[in-house]
Amino acid sequence: MSTNAERRRGRRTVRWAGMAVAVAVLVVAVVGVWQAVVNRPRAASSSGQIATATAAVSRGTVTERLQIAGTLGFDGSYSVAHQGTPGITTWVAEAGSTVDRGGSLYAVANEPVRLLIGTLPAYRDFGTGMPDGPDVKQLEENLAALGMRPGKVDAKFTADTVAAVKRWQAAWGLPAAQRTGVLPLGTVVFAPVPLRVGQATAAAGAPLGPGAPVFSATSTGKVITAQLTTDRQRSVHAGDPVQVSLSSSAPVPGTVVKIGRVAVASSQNQNQNGPNQNNGEMPSSSVTITIQATLPPTAADLDQAPVQVAITTRAKQNVLLVPVTALLAKPGGGYQVRLESGGYQTVTPGLFDSTNGTVEVSGQLTVGQLVQVPAP
Repeated sequence: MSTNAERRRGRRTVRWAGMAVAVAVLVVAVVGVWQAVVNRPRAASSSGQIATATAAVSRGTVTERLQIAGTLGFDGSYSVAHQGTPGITTWVAEAGSTVDRGGSLYAVANEPVRLLIGTLPAYRDFGTGMPDGPDVKQLEENLAALGMRPGKVDAKFTADTVAAVKRWQAAWGLPAAQRTGVLPLGTVVFAPVPLRVGQATAAAGAPLGPGAPVFSATSTGKVITAQLTTDRQRSVHAGDPVQVSLSSSAPVPGTVVKIGRVAVASSQNQNQNGPNQNNGEMPSSSVTITIQATLPPTAADLDQAPVQVAITTRAKQNVLLVPVTALLAKPGGGYQVRLESGGYQTVTPGLFDSTNGTVEVSGQLTVGQLVQVPAP
């Protein structure tokens, strides 16, 4: 028994020791990168002297941003499946096209299947004598939106509903004899939003039976999605402001609208079970965040385009600011800036704004005072 206890204590000791080493390495790496930025060599002039310029100490707002890669694409994921009688596929909407309320999605035996907007899938025929239900109300809401005058919108399939369906069938171009006022199952497909057609599963000329997938789809609205590692999840919240950088335009504003709740292992760890075999660390995981942005016209045709996302995680107002290139490592530890006069002033760095290249500082500096920076 004592031997087993000692082994367990030994394993815990090794585990904690490994974590301590990892933390120490991380701290050294961060400090090393910071010093590399603030102490980078300054270009020498032809006379051999260091070329410098000056920048004024300012007071303002500093914003700390988290930089991650993202993808610009279309929101949502939907699958369109056939629910009507078996037949031969005669037409499928083109990939990349959009289908709005009342539009045709595909056709079987040359009979188009049309899109209506709603969250409840079609599951039965629509016609006179059918029991009341929320699907009837959903149909009548669509008929009203299409201008077909279904009368009172409720859960009852009434004579007014029949007349509205007949008017809709007339709008399709059906002759009077085929305007039945009935919509058999499979005549319409309900989706929560207008659809943008994706990859087709069914092809013209191929047989199509009940339940067979026809194509995948998305909404017509564009969003940016990005993978946020779970160790950073607490620093990002729905509603946080974002800057989105596209290769074809200047950064545009956006907002985090959704943060996923289900963490997924990173791609490099998907084939591993348990700790990483190389270093004993657990595989990293991430959640998907969704961002809405005010996109430029040049982004209208972009899909699955790479973008850079800068999420505002913290901000401070009315603080002293200097360019980050003004910071110098101080002998013995800490940081300082060199004044225009050539003297040095100790400062304590705070938040760093990676977008503007400024850093919050505290110390004996005043607004307008000039500090030295590398010459451009």
